[in-house]
Amino acid sequence: MLSEIHAFLGCRTPQAWVHAALANVATLLIDHKNCEYKAAATAMSLIAKYNSHLDLVNMMSRLAREELVHHEQVLRLMKRRKVEPLPLSAGRYASGLRKCVRAHEPVKLVDTLVVGAFIEARSCERFEALVPHLDEDLGTFYHGLLKSEARHYQGYLKLAHQYGDATDIARTIERVRSAEAQLIETPDTEFRFHSGTPS
Repeated sequence: MLSEIHAFLGCRTPQAWVHAALANVATLLIDHKNCEYKAAATAMSLIAKYNSHLDLVNMMSRLAREELVHHEQVLRLMKRRKVEPLPLSAGRYASGLRKCVRAHEPVKLVDTLVVGAFIEARSCERFEALVPHLDEDLGTFYHGLLKSEARHYQGYLKLAHQYGDATDIARTIERVRSAEAQLIETPDTEFRFHSGTPS
């Protein structure tokens, strides 16, 4: 599955980001917690907006519950490590990817699902990049998340193909892949879970 995710993404996480993450573990955890909450909120929003799409509703319901469990797990990890859940502004990553989403239906839904697949794939790849460098407690937790993030990536992509046209989806993937790689590889002023190369 990791080889499939590597092929799907346009680039690997720069080592400079890994070094920044290891130097900013508290910020990493706070932003990871926020990402899990936002992932659950996104799933709930899709349920509300596309409630007649039953396969989407079923998958997003399960995904939202799982993301909230992960949110609680990160909170417990933060408590053990005495990391205060301080306010943290959102990075540029998700908003940058949302610019790739077309405004009209049904392609708006399909583009949103493709973007979701990229976010989950990048999360999986970031966990993979971090695990070898982390202490046992955090490394074990992040390694355990690899499988769920990969499954979410597959689920988003499967739904995109269910509701969209394969040729159009292929073009969308290329467009989002290019934008996503640029966000990951270009200098970023803020360190976040999905931030680019530290400037």
